[in-house]
Amino acid sequence: MTCLPEQTQKKLGLVIDLDICVGCQACVTSCKEWNTGGYSAPLSDHDPYGADPSGAFLNRVHSYEIDNDHYKGTVHFPRSCLHCEEPACVTVCPTGASYKREEDGIVLVNPDTCIGCKLCSWACPYGAREYDHDDGVMKKCTLCVDRIYNETIDEEDRVPACVKACPTGARAFGDLGDPESAVSQNVAARDGFNLLDEFGYKPVNKYLPPRKASDHAPKIAAEPEAPSTGSPIEKLFAWADRALSR
Repeated sequence: MTCLPEQTQKKLGLVIDLDICVGCQACVTSCKEWNTGGYSAPLSDHDPYGADPSGAFLNRVHSYEIDNDHYKGTVHFPRSCLHCEEPACVTVCPTGASYKREEDGIVLVNPDTCIGCKLCSWACPYGAREYDHDDGVMKKCTLCVDRIYNETIDEEDRVPACVKACPTGARAFGDLGDPESAVSQNVAARDGFNLLDEFGYKPVNKYLPPRKASDHAPKIAAEPEAPSTGSPIEKLFAWADRALSR
C-alpha cells in the first residue's frame, strides 16, 4: 500500500467550465499529441482508421443531453485524472508506482515500477486510469508536468497542453490550494463543484456548472418613448434620434 503525503505545498489542477466547453476535442487531440512524443501521431495506438481503433487516452470528452429545471441542452463533459487529495488509485498500488507529489499535489505513475496490475483503474471511480498495451503500464493525466516546469519554453506556454489548445477558454490551470488564485476565485464565484464528491476522495480539479438559459439572455433596453408634443414627423425624428444615440 502506497502512502499519501500528509499535506501538499500546492494543489495544482484544472478548472473546467461546462458552460462554454463546445466539445471540439481540441483538448483530447493536443493531449494525445503532447504525450505521444510531441509529434502528430495517430489519435489511437492501434488500427486508428479501422473498424476497431483502440489506445490510451489521458483525456476524453463525453456529451450528454440535459433537460431539468436548471438547464436544457447539450453539455460536453471533459474527463481526466482529477488529482484527488485522497486518491484511492495511489493507496491500492502494491509497488508504489502510483504516487502523489508533496510539492504540488500532482498524481503520477512511475512506469519503471508499474507492473500493469490495473488495481488503480479498478479503484478510480472516475475511469481516469488507462492501460497502455504497448508499454504494459498504466497511464493517466500528468497535468503535463514535463511542460509546466519547462523553462526552455515561453512562460505563457507553461500550462497543460489541453489548456493551451482550448479555443473557448473553457479550461484553466492553477493552484486550487491558494484561495487568492484566479482559478480558486472563479470556482467560488461560479459555485464550482467536485465530481462525485460523496465518495470522499476530494478531487482537486473542479467543474463550473452550466448557467441557466436566462443568465445568457441579453438584457434589452426599453425603447425610448416618443415625445408627447409636436407634429407626427417631429415625434418620429425625436424617437429615431434617441434610439440612435443609445
